[in-house]
Amino acid sequence: MENTNTPSTTWPDLAIGLYDKLTGRGAEITYELHNLELSVPSSTSPQAQHALWKVNGTVKIRTRDDKTTPRA
Repeated sequence: MENTNTPSTTWPDLAIGLYDKLTGRGAEITYELHNLELSVPSSTSPQAQHALWKVNGTVKIRTRDDKTTPRA
């Protein structure tokens, strides 16, 4: 992903940008969620059915670059 000042407009672009920024830096992002509810569509169709996901707990995002991380 190129380093531009253009904001991400899709979730995949946001995830790619986040991964690119964190990889090789030993970074970790931790989200603590309390009663988060997500309505997740089954497709991109306007008529898509939605599943309700409930999240209560911790989500950790870690990146690792095998080129910079020594193997045990």
